[in-house]
Amino acid sequence: MTEQRPLLEVTDLVKHYAVRGGILRRQVGTVHAVDGVSFSLGAGETLGLVGESGCGKSTVARTVLRLVEPTSGAIRLDGEDIAPLSKTALRPYRRSMQIVFQDPFASLNPRMTAGDIVGEPLIVHGLATGQKKRDRVAELFQQVGLRADQMKNYPHQFSGGQRQRICIARALSLGPRLIVCDEPVSALDVSIQAQVINLLIDLQRQQNFSYLFIAHDLAVVAHISHRVAVMYLGRIVEISDKHALFANPRHPYTQALLASVPIADPKAKRLAPMIDGDVPSPINPPPGCAFHTRCRYAIDRCRTERPALKEAGTGHQVACWLNDGTGRLDQ
Repeated sequence: MTEQRPLLEVTDLVKHYAVRGGILRRQVGTVHAVDGVSFSLGAGETLGLVGESGCGKSTVARTVLRLVEPTSGAIRLDGEDIAPLSKTALRPYRRSMQIVFQDPFASLNPRMTAGDIVGEPLIVHGLATGQKKRDRVAELFQQVGLRADQMKNYPHQFSGGQRQRICIARALSLGPRLIVCDEPVSALDVSIQAQVINLLIDLQRQQNFSYLFIAHDLAVVAHISHRVAVMYLGRIVEISDKHALFANPRHPYTQALLASVPIADPKAKRLAPMIDGDVPSPINPPPGCAFHTRCRYAIDRCRTERPALKEAGTGHQVACWLNDGTGRLDQ
């Protein structure tokens, strides 16, 4: 039996931004926003992408969708590398890839009705107009928990949770196979967050598309994801099935992230805090392992050689010189 090909394969993805200064606006530095990221995503799977602010999660999301042009690397959708494609050649793939942004109000045109916003992709791609478009939009509204009579309302007439449902309906309108969720619930109240997350899970079960799900909240990631990738300063340092990652984090940075999660039970044992300070500047990242400046386990090799992702168990990969799969770091 042949192994099923992943829907999305990202290999050595790099995105650098030039820093310019002076009167002549010459390049004086480089921002290493994404610095060699590789992962795969299967059909109907959710990959959670976590890490501190500024680690490059959103840049990865936008680069995968070609909203931002990659510096180098391969982005294969169904085996086809879309990274070098022109805008015209990329157009057919746009229907298969959609995004739900963090701020629903900022991502909606305030001068368009909700129905027109959801129906616009159908017109752009020549899929439906007139009554056929209205029927499709009404169906999408029903799928995300909105009423058809709300199609005539404007974004400011909806609550935050309802606006995010409009964004989800717009993302679903073209029947995508991949949806990137860039912190889709972080701007919502906690009670509304649960509703939106459960809606995303139900829609995935019904339509079998894949999510690349970016979030700060590890509890949300644990709830919705099948696998989790941990990013630090533009690179993935650990990737695993969510159960293995939360039960047995192997990278010191992953352990530190889990140690920072609040626990309601005062008697519960928790990991001791293991890092201090801020994330180093991506303009001048540290040599070797980028995390060595904050890692209490760092050795000389960590300061000079950058570790690659290596197997540390079945489907569990870690980029750490002190954890090559032979054992877990001491707490």
